[in-house]
Amino acid sequence: MNHSQKPLSPNLEENVQAVLAALHHSSDLIVREFAADMGEKKRVAVLFIEGLVNIAEINERIIHTLMFRMADYENVSWTDSSNCPQLPLPVASLLLVHDIQSLIGSILRGQAIILLDGWQTGFAADTGDIEDRGIEKPSSQTVIRGPQESFTETLQTNLALIRKRLSSADLIVTKQVLGHVTQTKVSVVYLKDTADRDVVQEVFRRIGRINLDGVLEGSYIEEFIQDSKYSPFPTVLNTERPDTTVAGLLEGKVVILVDGSPFVLMVPCLFDTFLHSAEDHYQRWTYILTRPMRFVSYFYSLLAPALYIAITTFHQEVLPPSLLISLSAQREGVPFPAFFEALIMIAAFELLNEAGVRMPRAVGSAISIVGAIVLGQAAVEAGFVSAAMVIIVSSTAISNFIIPSIEAAVPIRLLRYAFMTAAAFMGMYGLYVAVMAMLLHLSSLRSFGVPYMSPIAPLRREDIKDSLIRLPLWSRRSTTQQPKR
Repeated sequence: MNHSQKPLSPNLEENVQAVLAALHHSSDLIVREFAADMGEKKRVAVLFIEGLVNIAEINERIIHTLMFRMADYENVSWTDSSNCPQLPLPVASLLLVHDIQSLIGSILRGQAIILLDGWQTGFAADTGDIEDRGIEKPSSQTVIRGPQESFTETLQTNLALIRKRLSSADLIVTKQVLGHVTQTKVSVVYLKDTADRDVVQEVFRRIGRINLDGVLEGSYIEEFIQDSKYSPFPTVLNTERPDTTVAGLLEGKVVILVDGSPFVLMVPCLFDTFLHSAEDHYQRWTYILTRPMRFVSYFYSLLAPALYIAITTFHQEVLPPSLLISLSAQREGVPFPAFFEALIMIAAFELLNEAGVRMPRAVGSAISIVGAIVLGQAAVEAGFVSAAMVIIVSSTAISNFIIPSIEAAVPIRLLRYAFMTAAAFMGMYGLYVAVMAMLLHLSSLRSFGVPYMSPIAPLRREDIKDSLIRLPLWSRRSTTQQPKR
């Protein structure tokens, strides 16, 4: 039998040594042995890991009570473990443990273990007090009007933020543990009778297939549960905003929270969801133009460099003569064809963007903005690129920043090079084939059985009111159900 699976022994010293051996005599494991006044003196041991518990609470509520207050319970027999549930300790939760394995798990989760000599049952007291980051403003999904709270790295705090906004008895919260070594707590949250039952079952089925030693962040789970794993388009939504999460639950989505991650996962997720912002529902309906602007920016960022390459290389006849003469004059002396010209500038902007992200926040934005201006001006003056190409690439970068979700913006960077290559070899015809291939691929995708391009393909007129545009709330139904599978 594995040492960690042994049942507790009635001998206190044997149990303590078993715990010490299982945790390899770790220096942060604290063992406090003393005599408790239970009518007669009884040896007791309290075990916990330093840093995971509230020491003051253990001293006051457990050790002090066992040493000086137990004699008040004259009618209770402490001779055996038959009276375990009656142990009168002023703690929020007191659970029974019967074997070393359960005992070790409780210690590692930040609980204090109480062992009594002569008993084959121990107690796990909830005294956890792990230092965590407080609730702060969202850093990646900011809004001008709306809640200014974001999730933290603590699972219970994140669940409380959801409960605070969704006080419904139909809110189902399930918990499980993933990672053989890390033992990471994972919660699946959904609204009963609102979420599709088949989607909920599929979520549990896919999570159940995960077999990893460690789960450190939600991305570990995302890679296992997403549809079309080799597609550049994401089928799982990440958000750090509790209000966006609750809105998704009301729409029938299933939410996955991972302890240690300030981002939650939501499924099913559709293409248009990545172009929505939480602020869309906090502004008046006259804010209607922002969503179409995001869709236009998405495709402009994707296609603008390729269109410039195709037109200047193969289809100059579509340009007005005055503009054609101006572009020709700008390109005079540029040693590279339009394709390599665009490739150089886009690669330079990507490097500046990455440098701005990795640099300290105080100087990161300054480096990306000033660097882009200086680099673009120097490239034009040196004759490496034309001024028109700098304008195209700069506007492309700005359009990319308009997209609310980083998960939706990243695939554009990859596909942009593919479209540029197609335009460089076959002009508008190659670009047309590339766009059609992308649209066919998007139409074939599904997110947990739901068509990825819904409500556009297949068309659902009712849901269009909150898809490409955002109509007033009074013109839509109260609860938006997920598109059918």
